[in-house]
Amino acid sequence: MTDKTQAAPRARRALPRPLRSRALPVWWPVAAGVLAGGLLGGAYGVATPPEYTATAYVVAVPTEESDPAAALGFAQAYGRVATQLAVLGDAQVWAGIPVRTLQEHVRAETSPDAPMVSVTATAARPAQAADMANAVARALTRHAEDARAATHVGLRQFARAVKPAEPSSAPAALTGLVGACAGGLLGALALLVRPRRAPREEGPAAAVPGPAVAADAQGRL
Repeated sequence: MTDKTQAAPRARRALPRPLRSRALPVWWPVAAGVLAGGLLGGAYGVATPPEYTATAYVVAVPTEESDPAAALGFAQAYGRVATQLAVLGDAQVWAGIPVRTLQEHVRAETSPDAPMVSVTATAARPAQAADMANAVARALTRHAEDARAATHVGLRQFARAVKPAEPSSAPAALTGLVGACAGGLLGALALLVRPRRAPREEGPAAAVPGPAVAADAQGRL
C-alpha cells in the first residue's frame, strides 16, 4: 500500500505541463507599440512635403521730433498689423501669392527689448519662402513710411530674408523616432492597466497514509 501511495505523486509529476514557449512575453505591448509608432511616424515624415522657413527683419527708427523710447512702442504696434489685410494686400502684388496664403504662412514677432520686427514665412520652396517674407516686410515698411508724418517713427530694412539651405520641417528619421517613443509609451500604459491574471490553482496535495495504514505496515514488518 505504501508503494501505491508513493507512486501517485510521481504519476502526477510525470504529467506533461502546458508549453509556455508559445505564449507571448509579458512586455509584448511595449514592443508592438514601438514598432507600430516607428512605422507610422516614418511614413508620416516621408509623406509630408518639406517646409522651408525664411525671416526678414525691419527696425523702427525715430525722427528728430520723436522720443527714441517711442520707437519700441511703435515697433510693437507694427508687429501686430504686419499680418493684417492692409499690409498683405500690397505684399501679394510683390510676392505673387494670394492674401489667404500669406495669412496662413506668414507671422510677425517683436522683441520687448529692441525696436525690431521679424517677419517669418514658410513655404514648400526655399525661394518662395524668402519672397513672401521680403514682400511682407517691404509692405510693412511702406505703410510705416506713409504714417511717418503723424507717428514720427519710420521702419527701415535691417536684414533681408535669404533662401534657406535646409528644410525646417522634421525629417522622416526624427518623426519615426518620435512615433516609436509615443508607441512605446502607449504600450507601457496598456501593460499597466491591463487586468491581472488570477493565480493558478495548484493540484490536490499528495495523499498521506493515515495512522491506521502506518500501524498495519509496521505490524507486517
